[in-house]
Amino acid sequence: MPPCHSWPIKQSPELQLVKVFLPLAVLAATAIPAAAQTGDLAAVQRHLSAVNTMTAAFSQTDRNGQVLTGTLTLKKPGKIRFQYQKGVPILIVGDGRALTFIDYSVRQVQRWPIGNSPLGVLLDPNKDISRFAKIVPSSDPRVVTLDGYDAKHPEYGRITLVFARDAGAPAGLMLQGWVQLDAQGNRTTIRLSGQKFNAPVSDGTFRWNDPRRQGRVG
Repeated sequence: MPPCHSWPIKQSPELQLVKVFLPLAVLAATAIPAAAQTGDLAAVQRHLSAVNTMTAAFSQTDRNGQVLTGTLTLKKPGKIRFQYQKGVPILIVGDGRALTFIDYSVRQVQRWPIGNSPLGVLLDPNKDISRFAKIVPSSDPRVVTLDGYDAKHPEYGRITLVFARDAGAPAGLMLQGWVQLDAQGNRTTIRLSGQKFNAPVSDGTFRWNDPRRQGRVG
């Protein structure tokens, strides 16, 4: 699959990264005052700059309502690992240069540049989100929602990050998860829990076994 796609997971519904994290009904139609939007956007930028590592449990729900769970590990710059629950033969790993999708059931490996994925917002510590992101109106003052979309590269898709205001979290914001739309309009979502920030994470966490070199599937 060409690397311009944000996620190479069109093969089957069970391999899609999920549906809806925060019901869109909480988004209000009222405009945000410019000062408030600028302040929240700056707070999100500070949060992203302050987070060097993160671990969390995640849940993933596809468009058919199937739920998968697992563990997320992130380390900047460019490293991320989605370790799925036992029995799910897929793995997604970012090694600092590329994101790799591995399906052990069919010995399939696909790689594409991190910059071609909306996840670059989370993985690039030098990314200036003010160039392509805006705060989305919310009826709940405890929630900050950021919509990221690069009009120069619509093929990268769109990502909406959802934060809860939390004085104990980096820059006063706790990342709750994200909603992603690919270039074809497929909605995917990740929900996070048990977030921990800036603890040591070994680079070995982002290694993986290449099934194409193995004598058996698994």
